[in-house]
Amino acid sequence: MATKKVEKIRAKREKKVRGKITGTETRPRLSVFRGAKHIYVQAIADDSARTLAEASTVSKEIKDIAQGLKKIDAAKEVGKLVSQRLLARGIERVVFDRGRFLYHGRVKALADAAREAGLKF
Repeated sequence: MATKKVEKIRAKREKKVRGKITGTETRPRLSVFRGAKHIYVQAIADDSARTLAEASTVSKEIKDIAQGLKKIDAAKEVGKLVSQRLLARGIERVVFDRGRFLYHGRVKALADAAREAGLKF
């Protein structure tokens, strides 16, 4: 379990990153959360406080596929799925929000897969 000092550092980092970006209906914020086992991503329109699309390794489309994959490969599948869902809604451009996580490993794999699937950020 994280100590109070570590929690403060994480909250400060997240606030610093999220303070610089916002999402709109036409260009939503693609927010990533990376847990120990799963990765979650959602496209948020901050001006209307709505989630436009979401995907995770526990989504029913990916759940069966992700069980046999490494975490980075599962993150790539999540990136492809969220990209498909946004493109189906007619949204091509997003603002990437890595939150408190470094742009490295699973977060980078998710972003690269979303770019390859057609999103621009």
